[in-house]
Amino acid sequence: MTSSKKLLWGIVLGCAIGSATVLWPTRALPEASSIHVPIETVADYIHAVIAADREVYTKHAVERMQTKGVVSVSEKWDERNTLPLPAQFLQESGRHVGKMGVGVQYRLISFWPINKRNVAANALESIGLGTVATQPDRPYKGVTKVGNTRYFEAVYADLAVAPHCAGCHNAHPDSPKHDFKLNDVIGAIVVSIQLEQ
Repeated sequence: MTSSKKLLWGIVLGCAIGSATVLWPTRALPEASSIHVPIETVADYIHAVIAADREVYTKHAVERMQTKGVVSVSEKWDERNTLPLPAQFLQESGRHVGKMGVGVQYRLISFWPINKRNVAANALESIGLGTVATQPDRPYKGVTKVGNTRYFEAVYADLAVAPHCAGCHNAHPDSPKHDFKLNDVIGAIVVSIQLEQ
């Protein structure tokens, strides 16, 4: 079979599958209101997306572009027309999500923060930092309260996923720790989900 015939058959098959999916009777799908996902799982899903975005940005944008001399990163990215550091990228996107008012927030915390605002905000986060520092594969989860509002919080280890991560933290003059290595825990990502009252 020639490549043009294979392409045609691929298009026909793709259209058939797409049409079957679109035309599938709605009664065959469960009602959205009957689907219940545990909040712990929701937090894991959110973290998976954050962690994937962070690693891809770090390895395929920051490291690759900087190595090739295409663009650099800096703390003052908004003033210098550079890329934001991976930590700043995560913090900025977390602030953006928080402003959406959907009841989800995320941010970075650390025992050794370069930015002094990135410390644990409550006891759950402090305990979570200690837990993920020694057991990075085990997030720490629980419920906390701010004023009258309750939040489910999950604390996940934030690893130095690329040499640039460890190098940046080690070289920064405001860093309280200067001996990070690749894959070390450098802090944590906290996912907060507002609970119904």
